[in-house]
Amino acid sequence: MRAPTGEQFRLTRPTPLGLAEAVIVQVAASIREFRIGGVELTEPYAEFSTPPFGDGIVLVPWPNRVEDGVWKLDGEAQQLDITEPDRHNAIHGLLRYAPYRLLERTDSSVTQGATVFPQHGYPFLLETSVRHELTDDGMTVTHRITNETDLPAPVAIGTHPFFQIGDVPTEELTLTVHAGTRFPVDERLNPSAEIAVDGDFDLRDGRKVAELNLDDAFGDVKPVEKVTATLTAPDGRQVSLWQDENFPFVQIFTTRQFPRGTGLVTAIAMEPMTAPANAFNSGQSLKWLNPGETWQAVWGIRYSVPAA
Repeated sequence: MRAPTGEQFRLTRPTPLGLAEAVIVQVAASIREFRIGGVELTEPYAEFSTPPFGDGIVLVPWPNRVEDGVWKLDGEAQQLDITEPDRHNAIHGLLRYAPYRLLERTDSSVTQGATVFPQHGYPFLLETSVRHELTDDGMTVTHRITNETDLPAPVAIGTHPFFQIGDVPTEELTLTVHAGTRFPVDERLNPSAEIAVDGDFDLRDGRKVAELNLDDAFGDVKPVEKVTATLTAPDGRQVSLWQDENFPFVQIFTTRQFPRGTGLVTAIAMEPMTAPANAFNSGQSLKWLNPGETWQAVWGIRYSVPAA
């Protein structure tokens, strides 16, 4: 039986914290498994399953939503396919179900490529790649996009990883997000403004995941040693999301319905984004690539344990 996510690339690397292991799949270049020293750091899913809640997938050429799937190019309305029918939005780009092709492979890394072809509401040709590489303290993910069209193309990048720390219940983890603004949303989860974080949305000093119910984008990111968001276990272990300067936003999503084993558990996604939701309309941080131009953006996962 063939896995619905295509080829499975198993990566390994010895690290000071134990053996790092990951499984990166062909469809949507999803992170299906990632652990160090036997400690699961992302939410895994079974080989013969599809990624629940978009677990670990790459989102190109836009993350999150385009309201009604409509945006304007040189004053002319463009209609993307509606891929979130219940909210009438276009969600998570054009490669969510696309098979990538292998470009390069080592024991500890894999680089895959996928083409975005001109289609409904997006008349551009893009060559994209994503490299997943294990490191001494985690994983580095490098995205590249080249515009192969003869006119400038709008692009943004996001990913959808869910995080955990081994057998620690996710509710018991403390979430810290180094961000000063957030994007309130309407009933269809489209942003209406960008405002200062306050109250339950100010996560700079940390909040227990059990107290949170989030599907919110955060801006004014001020990374601490590149780190944007961190989950901390009661014993001091941490898994962190870091982002380079091309990823100035992060989406935080919590669910109590994530399938793990034979039951449903609380899970949390910390999603790096180069632009917020509906950027094709707002223009906020949207990258316009000139013909032939290549853009690179990098993020990663960092694992740490308290000193003995």
